[in-house]
Amino acid sequence: MYVQIQNVHYQYKNSHKPTIKDFCLDIEQGETVTILGESGSGKSTLLRLIAGLETPSSGSISIDGKTIVDQKQFIPPEQRGVGMVFQDYALFPHMTVAKNITYGLRKMNRRKKQERLEELLDLVNLADFKDRYPYELSGGQQQRVALARALAPAPALLVCDEPFSNLDANLQVKIRDELHGILKKTGVTSIFVTHDQADAQALADRIVFIEDGIINTVGPPEEVLGCASLLMYTNSE
Repeated sequence: MYVQIQNVHYQYKNSHKPTIKDFCLDIEQGETVTILGESGSGKSTLLRLIAGLETPSSGSISIDGKTIVDQKQFIPPEQRGVGMVFQDYALFPHMTVAKNITYGLRKMNRRKKQERLEELLDLVNLADFKDRYPYELSGGQQQRVALARALAPAPALLVCDEPFSNLDANLQVKIRDELHGILKKTGVTSIFVTHDQADAQALADRIVFIEDGIINTVGPPEEVLGCASLLMYTNSE
C-alpha cells in the first residue's frame, strides 16, 4: 500500500480521552479518500498527524514505503512530501498568485520554476490572474491558488481540511467538480476531511466514516453513505 496508517493513537494534553484510537488505514497510490465525520470526531487531528503538525503517542505512518513517524523516528513536516490545503487557504497576502504558487519551489532554477508555474496556472485555470493578490480574487479563485501551491512541489500525498467550507453553496459544487477533475488529471494520492456527505460522495474513491476517533465504516461512497449508522449521523445534523 502507498499510505499505511497503523494503530495510531493520539490524545491532547488537556483532554480526558483519546482523540484518535488505534486508527488503521491503507491507501492505494492515486486514490482519493475522504474522512467523514461530525465535529470533534478526530478527522482534522488525523490530518495533522499525517502532516507532522502533531505526533502520535503510538503507532506508525508511512508514505511510499518510507516511515514518516513511529516510536523511533519523526520526519519533520517539510521533509514528508505532504501538501496541505487549509480551511482558510492560508495564502500570503503580500504575494501575488505566481509568488504564492512558487513559494515552495526555492530549490528549482528560474527556468524550471517558471515552467512549473505555467503548468499549474493552466491546471487551475488562473493564467490570467498570476499577477493579482489574494484580496483581488474570489473565494473560489483563492481555493484554486491554495491547491496549486500545495501541488507545486509534486507532493507524495495531498491532504485537505474542509477545503470548501468558506465557499457559498453554488460555488462549492463548481469548485468541487473542478477539484475532482484536477486530482484525476494529476493522479496525486489525496485525503480529504469533511463533514459534508455531498463533498465526500463527489470526491472520494472511498469514504472513511469516523466517530470518536474510531473508524465506524469504510468503503465505496454508495456503500458507506447507505449504512444505518451514517443515516443516524445525517438525521442528527
